Amino acid sequence: MSGSDEAWVYGPDGHKYWGRFGAAGLLVHHPELGVLLQHRALWSHHGDTWGLPGGARHEYETAVEAALREAREEAGVPAELVRVSFTTVFDLGFWSYTTVVAEATDRFEPVISDPESIALRWVPPSEVELLPLHPGFGASWPMLLARLG
Repeated sequence: MSGSDEAWVYGPDGHKYWGRFGAAGLLVHHPELGVLLQHRALWSHHGDTWGLPGGARHEYETAVEAALREAREEAGVPAELVRVSFTTVFDLGFWSYTTVVAEATDRFEPVISDPESIALRWVPPSEVELLPLHPGFGASWPMLLARLG
């Protein structure tokens, strides 16, 4: 990774987006535990909201690789215990965010392993909207929930 990967990208309207090469996050779901959510640190962009472990993509990294790496770094998600189901892309032309949806093939306990998380929690899908959600995740949650079935 080069330090330039983790930088703000500014849109024509002045809004800023994290990750020079875009960003990706991992939505892990387990049939009994629910979905794994991260309570974002207060200092982070849209801090004190709930969303997915994720972050900036590295220049030569696929979105799936980025999502799995970030989830391991931020939440201790073991890549060998998740199976990618599908991806969705929010593409602005100059920047994109890929949500990688994966099923946990076994139970595991998430681990706060860096300062970007206040808390990590398995949340029943029916309770996700009761939390203060990251705006991007909140906008995409109804579609993601429908695809999860």
